[in-house]
Amino acid sequence: MSLLETINTTCPYCAEPIELVIDCSEGEHDYIEDCFVCCRPISLTVSIDTSGLPLVQARHEDEA
Repeated sequence: MSLLETINTTCPYCAEPIELVIDCSEGEHDYIEDCFVCCRPISLTVSIDTSGLPLVQARHEDEA
């Protein structure tokens, strides 16, 4: 495990695949990032599993 992990997910608005770089040193956290394709705000919830890898949930901003 490194401190920065790359995660592939899909945008909840346009369903395009997006790549996120997650800072695992921050532990569990929430933040907003704009989709690189449609530019809409994605609400991201990051948690770290027992092996130290990030788990990411991507939702519409108003679902947060």
